[in-house]
Amino acid sequence: MPYGDALELQRALVEQRRAGRVGDVLLLLEHPHVMTLGSRRDTARSHVLASLEHLAELGVELCETGRGGDVTYHGPGQLVAYPILNLKPDRADVYNYVRHLEDVMIRVSAAFGVEAGRLEGFTGAWVGDSKIGAIGVRISRWISSHGFAYNVTTNLDYFNLIVPCGIRDHGVTSLARELGRDVEMAGVEEAVVTAFREVVQAG
Repeated sequence: MPYGDALELQRALVEQRRAGRVGDVLLLLEHPHVMTLGSRRDTARSHVLASLEHLAELGVELCETGRGGDVTYHGPGQLVAYPILNLKPDRADVYNYVRHLEDVMIRVSAAFGVEAGRLEGFTGAWVGDSKIGAIGVRISRWISSHGFAYNVTTNLDYFNLIVPCGIRDHGVTSLARELGRDVEMAGVEEAVVTAFREVVQAG
């Protein structure tokens, strides 16, 4: 799904969730090649290393977004999760919510035999000092949107066009790289749903 379409879908679902017309929703999808800028726009733009012309030649879109964080890349082979949740009354804690999203990605990695964890001072899920999953959330009156991006079979070369999440001294990795083989996206989606139920819904 193109990033702009997913953004509009999230906005609509946030309003519906706030009005109580829908329950909690978890969107799982992939985007065409796109670089997204978080709320620190000026800093995020300085972390885009490629020119707009070069991005256009590569078919990479550049989009501003309302989530927190810096610049990141989305593209084919990366599973993006957008939870549209009402965090009130018992989940109204941003720190815990972010930790829960990290837990989901750590559990998904473990389900495929990859040991992921946290890296002190940073958000996301990490394998050693390489990030396998990034987090950027938006919470408006305790309704969540945006979420996390988990590298499954992502072409990691695209991350060379940016300073991913503004972090210069750490790398990125993917489930396929860690396993040394391709991975079916459907299986990862199932693992995300299972972990999400265990961690986020229960939490």
